[in-house]
This record gives sequence, structure tokens and C-alpha cells, in this order.
Amino acid sequence: MPLANTPDPWRMQNVGDNTHGTSTVATNSLPIVVENSAESRQASTTESLDTHLEINYEREVEIQDVVKEGHEKADPSQFELLKVLGEGSFGKVFLVRKVVGADAGTLYAMKVLKKATLKVRDRERTKMERNILVEMGHPFIVKLHYAFQTAGKLYLILDFLRGGDLFSRLSKEVMFTEEDVKFYLAELALALEHVHKLGIIYRDLKPENILLDADGHIALTDFGLSKLPPSSDKAYSFCGTVEYMAPEVVNRRGHTFAADWWSFGVLMFEMLTGNLPFHGATRHETMTQILKAKLGMPSNLSEEAQSLLRALFKRNPQNRLGAGPNGIEDIKNHEFFASIDWEGLYKKEVIPPFRPAVSRADDAFYFDSEFTCRTPRDSPGVPASANAHELFRGFSFVAPCLLQEDDNKTVTNQTQNQNHVAQNNKTSTEDFWSGFVNRNNFFDEYRLMGELGTGSFSVVRLCEHKTSRVQYAVKIMDKLQYDPREEIEILLRYSQHPHIITLRGVYAEGGRILAVTELCRGGELLEHITQRRRLPEHEAAPILRNVLLAVHYLHTHTVVHRDIKPSNILFATAEKRPEDIRLVDFGLAKQLRAENGLLMTPCYTANFVAPEVLKRAGYDAACDIWSLGVLAYIMLSGRTPFASTGDDTPEAILARIESGKVGFYCKITL
Repeated sequence: MPLANTPDPWRMQNVGDNTHGTSTVATNSLPIVVENSAESRQASTTESLDTHLEINYEREVEIQDVVKEGHEKADPSQFELLKVLGEGSFGKVFLVRKVVGADAGTLYAMKVLKKATLKVRDRERTKMERNILVEMGHPFIVKLHYAFQTAGKLYLILDFLRGGDLFSRLSKEVMFTEEDVKFYLAELALALEHVHKLGIIYRDLKPENILLDADGHIALTDFGLSKLPPSSDKAYSFCGTVEYMAPEVVNRRGHTFAADWWSFGVLMFEMLTGNLPFHGATRHETMTQILKAKLGMPSNLSEEAQSLLRALFKRNPQNRLGAGPNGIEDIKNHEFFASIDWEGLYKKEVIPPFRPAVSRADDAFYFDSEFTCRTPRDSPGVPASANAHELFRGFSFVAPCLLQEDDNKTVTNQTQNQNHVAQNNKTSTEDFWSGFVNRNNFFDEYRLMGELGTGSFSVVRLCEHKTSRVQYAVKIMDKLQYDPREEIEILLRYSQHPHIITLRGVYAEGGRILAVTELCRGGELLEHITQRRRLPEHEAAPILRNVLLAVHYLHTHTVVHRDIKPSNILFATAEKRPEDIRLVDFGLAKQLRAENGLLMTPCYTANFVAPEVLKRAGYDAACDIWSLGVLAYIMLSGRTPFASTGDDTPEAILARIESGKVGFYCKITL
């Protein structure tokens, strides 16, 4: 496919000026925006048209208010700033709490844009985003609740999605299972179907613009680059993030809704493989690949996945799946989505493959700590010009559902709201976590005491709460050597089980994370076995049963511990009763992302490792069952079934296991 008929289409990518400033996630794939007017649809032959387009005209986009008569418009004073969620060149995104009105106490994301930094083109996009969001009413699209302006700023009040964006999860997981991908793509397809039915081309599909709610469902956001095509049914602007652009967007010969389905394919490929399908050393090279390169399909993808990708990566948009007369129905009916219950999916009856670990309503754990650690402050905005307010005439908006209140309840609601505001103001001064990290300094609350144990990347010490004088254990982890996020997430989500160590709080001190847990005064099961040499069956059985209960609970929630051994099983009390058993140390634990998901990284302790882990062919929760068998053997015999030394290679351990030579203790019952 030839390049657009232009002297140098890449020379005009003034990225520094045209980066879409509302993105809150850092990425190497910077959005490129080079706008052309509808009249320049043959790809301008002179540089001046693109370079000077934005100062050649300034037109008003009429936006009708949707405000109930007599109802007060929203303003910044009605929202309490809690955290900074993100920041771009045009403004910030805050986590806020509404402090007055029928929805007092509700958490929102507040997008604040500075008028003075918005060029005319960006002002048009902001008004377009506001208009589009007003029309949206879909379970998988972020909802706009309020829109208003001051002399210097624009405000969009949106849903607060506590799970962060798909980009953050993809960065952490590298790639998803096909079942995960199928779920996210199916929900995304329904969102795009709704967008297209409204006559809108989305044009900026990428993981950063797909958010996850507290249950793990997606919500499409950021409609700043979306487009209502003119009467010719084609748009000609060169915009978006280059790696996700369709060929017809790159060559600027006009694009339709089919461009979104190409981006849909790019997103699918990235989620399945961890790589972008077209990604050169330069943007020029990336665009050339999009137009000309032959894409090789990874052999590990299923035939159904490869078939869908080939159908989406048609360079002729008319041949692309989703662009035909049946539209999205062709995508829904593709064999890759054969197991999807589309009606149940729309109703959110299908359980997401991953549920973010959010313990509080205002958790911001899945947002970049570079922003969330900052003090939220909405500084005064300088007006763009004397008529700045008129430029955005009709920008204000209040969601209709917020206006349907009974007038007879006004006085009652006002009283309740005043009480709620007072309570909220009191709450805001208390020790709430910023995300999952406690806002207070650890040493302001606890007194650090003696060492309890050490690990490869951590040390466990005794600590005492200064006020209550209650003692706890604190695991101190070095973030430079070990990423504790998975461990913290799993403990926050599942430590309520009676036989799993209870997490009390998480603190950040410099480059270290401090996880405060209950103190287990009875010591390790390993020490107990060593002192007794071995345990009789009537003692070992209830201990093993309670460990099994904890492991069964984890496996039910698709968590693999991967390091079950006597030293990671503690007694909560000095009496060392079986009911006081606690499973600890989740440093190697992993949340599987699907029932048929496999782990590849060989994480283990030599004497307890399952053979499939050593074979590096993929393993699952069954590796914990093997470790439980080894645990049972050790408790009953006082020795390990496959004794290993620190110098043993994985091959040597595997050979010993596969030899099948296990000496059972003669007094064990059948």
C-alpha cells in the first residue's frame, strides 16, 4: 500500500505541541496529532496548511445545557480533593468527593483542563468529548456526571474507576491468557458498537484508555480524539497513537468506523503476545510497517485467535471484519467469541477474570504513585482570553439522574447533606490509606523492635503500636530488589481467612515497603517438628487439614502459593494448637488470570518443588498439592522425601523425583 501523496508526512509530527494532554499514564508510545480540515482530504501538498490551520479559524460549537430549571450548577467548591490520579500538559485528574447535593459522599474522577494551555483545536476536542459523553449511556463506557467551567478552567466530573487502566495491568502481566483477552475484547466490542451507532469514530483505542472498575469490568474513556464524520462518512484527520493507527489513517486517504476495528486487532495482538504488531525503531519505520509489513502470527496462539487477527488486519478497510453490512455482528459471530454469552456480558453477569484488590472506596493503588503521593491542589487558572467563558458557552452539564429528586425532600436532604459533609470533613483528617499505603509515617505509629527472621529480599521484625501497646510483626521489603505489589494485593484480598496471616496495614518509607501483620507467637511448624523429631498422625492430621483449608481457599480464588513448607506455616499462639495455624510468606504467590492459565517462572524451594515446575513446560495450582504431600511426609517421618543440597541443579532434583525412590516411614498407617 503506497504512502500518502505528501513530501514528508512524518516531518509535520510536532509531537511536543500535539501530544494529547489528558493521558494520565506514561508510555513510550506518544500520541501523534496532525489535524487536517475536511477540505484538505487529499493530503496537503504544502506544509503551511497543517502548520497554520489552528490559527486560521476559530468557530463556536453550540452545546446545549442539560440542567434542570432552578437547579444549581456544579462548581469546584462542591468537591473535596482527595488525591491526584494523573497529570498532563493541559491539567490534572483528581479523585474527589462530592460534599453537597443528593450525591454527597460520592467519589468521582475530576478532570481539570487549563483553558490558557488549550489551543483552538484542543478546545474543540474538549467540547467534542463533553458532547459525546453526554450522549453515552452504556455499561462499558465511562459516565459523565457534571461539566462546568470557571474563568480559567474546564471541569469534567466522571466515574471513578478504582481498578486503574488496562495498560497498568498489561505492563505487570506482560501478556494475558486467551480467556482474559476474550473477555476484555468482548466488553470492548459492545462499547464500540454503541459508539458507532451514535455515528462516532473513537480513533484512540489503546490500553491506557480502557479502565477497570472495582469488579474488573472495563470502561472506555477519553473521547478527546473521537470524531463525528461529515456527510461523506469519512474523516481525514491524522490523529491517534501511531502504533494503533489503521493504514487508512496513516496514509490520510479518509477513514471510517473500520479504523477502530484495526486498532481493536492491535490491542488484541498486544494482550495476547505482550508486543505490538507494528513497532519500529522510529515513528517513520512504524508507519511504514503498518502500511507494508507482513505480520507473522505467533505459533502459540490458537487457530481461532489467529483467524480473528487476520480478519482484523485487512489493509483494505472494506474487507476488514466489522466493516461489512452486518457490522459488529460479524465480530460477535466469529469462532474466537463462540463461548461468549453476549446478553449476559452486557448485563455484567459474566464474572471478570481479574478483580482488582481494592479494600476501600477511595483506594488508588492501581494509579501511578508518582501522582497519588502528591498533595491534591487545584491552583487558580489564568483565563485564556477575555471571552474565554464565551468560547465554552454551554459547557455546563448535570446528569439527568442527579436531577430526579423529590422537591418535598429538599429540606431533609439539605440537613442530611450538612451532616454528611461534617462527617466527611472529619473523615478526611483521619488515617486513611493513599491507595494501599497508609498516609501516616510508620514510625509515628509503631516502635520498631527486635528481628524475627530474614528472607532473600526482606527482614521481619517485631514492632509495637505506640498507642495500644499491641505487638505485631512487620515485613520490611526493599522495592529496588523486589516488587511486593502482588504479595500485598493477595494479602489484602484473602488474608481474612482464619488460617492465612492477617495483614493490618502497609506503609512506605523511602525505598521500602513495610507490611504490618498479626504476630504469631507460637513460632514455625518447622521448629515444632524439629523439637519433636516427628509428629504422630493424630497431631499431624488436624494441622495438615487446616493448611489444606487455607490452600483450598486460595485455589478457589485462583491463587497459587508456590512456597508451602514448614517454615512458612506458623502458630498464632504459644499453645501451638492446630486451629492456630497460619500460612505466611506470599512472596512467590501468584494470582492466575484464568482457570486454564499456566505459570512459567520456576519459583520454588528445592525440597518441596513439584516436577512440573522443574520441567519448565508450564504449571498451575497443582504444584501446591505436591508441596502439601511433601509437608505431610515431613511431619510424619521427620525427613524430606527427596533430600536436596544447595548445590543440586534442577535436573538433579528432577531425576531424584522421577526415580520414584521414597522410603515411607514404617509406622505410618495405610
